[in-house]
Amino acid sequence: MAIFNAVGVAGTGVTVYRKWLDAVSDNIANMNNVSRTSENAFQARYVIAQEAQDGNGAQVGGTVLGSAEGKLVYEPSHPLADSDGYVRYPDIDLGSQMGQMIMAQRAYQANLSVVDRARDAYTAAIQLGSK
Repeated sequence: MAIFNAVGVAGTGVTVYRKWLDAVSDNIANMNNVSRTSENAFQARYVIAQEAQDGNGAQVGGTVLGSAEGKLVYEPSHPLADSDGYVRYPDIDLGSQMGQMIMAQRAYQANLSVVDRARDAYTAAIQLGSK
């Protein structure tokens, strides 16, 4: 019966890694958002994965938000600059986000490969039983 659980477990992994990819893409898309210094910066989103409640696979346990302080950048010509010439940017590192994206993408693909291999095994088993 364990072979039949492979698709379900891999499916939970696909869901978790898709959510992780969604979070990373949101972070990258918003990393250049500018705010006034009196406002919060865009907060990066990080996905927390945990074991599924039934013990078969994984699930998203929640999300954690990054710092709302962001980083102050001196841009006196920016329309949102304060009287000292500063604006607030999110504290998001593109290199780190790209690394996370690659890890999540590879894990997503690996889980999809498990589903494909299990499907092939099921098909072969059905063909053996029909002969």
